[in-house]
Amino acid sequence: MKLTLRIWRQENASQPGRMQPYEVDGISRDMSFLEMLDVLNEQLILAGQDPVAFDHDCREGICGACSLMIDGQAHGPQKKTTTCQLHMRSFRDGATIDVEPWRAAAFPVVKDLVVDRSAMDRVIQAGGYITAPTGAAPEAHAAPIPKPAADLAFENAECIGCGACVAACPNGSASLFTAAKVNHLNTLPQGAPERETRVIGMLAQMDAEGFGGCTLTGECATACPKGIPLASIATMNKEWLRAQRKATR
Repeated sequence: MKLTLRIWRQENASQPGRMQPYEVDGISRDMSFLEMLDVLNEQLILAGQDPVAFDHDCREGICGACSLMIDGQAHGPQKKTTTCQLHMRSFRDGATIDVEPWRAAAFPVVKDLVVDRSAMDRVIQAGGYITAPTGAAPEAHAAPIPKPAADLAFENAECIGCGACVAACPNGSASLFTAAKVNHLNTLPQGAPERETRVIGMLAQMDAEGFGGCTLTGECATACPKGIPLASIATMNKEWLRAQRKATR
């Protein structure tokens, strides 16, 4: 495959950026999108030019490090797929592909396609934990959990914290991410001791980080590579109302 790439290049958050065109040839349809960028960077390095900076780690759709807007879509055109699992067969030979970083006020650009997502870490630090005795793991069936509760917890626990929901949202909201982190712990008995403080603390931190407000446009759930449902936000809002009522008694 021969492709034209228009890639966002930016030295740092304080410098203006630009879309820079590049030509790549000999790209296999079986390459992943990140492998294609590796080929480009090898080409740039051999030419004595600065390679394109982009985030990656496991390249197995698990860690949430890869974070690219591809032709205006978070993680690209394939649904429920991370950038590292997106293959070049999803594009036609001769295509022009725009590659940009996540766009959100809470995600300042570090360099090129790399953004600082530490705001999401601080949201988790505000309540994404449980108080539990240390030592050996408890017996698996020591705390019976109804299947609907277990299913809901597992569904939300699939969130990998990539930030696609924030990048896709026109408001730059982190509500789907925060909802996933709140719900997968609040649903289980192990998370009950911090149930109220967790949701209040995490939502307060989300606002403090500069994420936008949620207006339920649904772009977040559409972009999520793990399929976290939009209903998770409603569940989180119910948890927040419950916590506020309990706090005022």
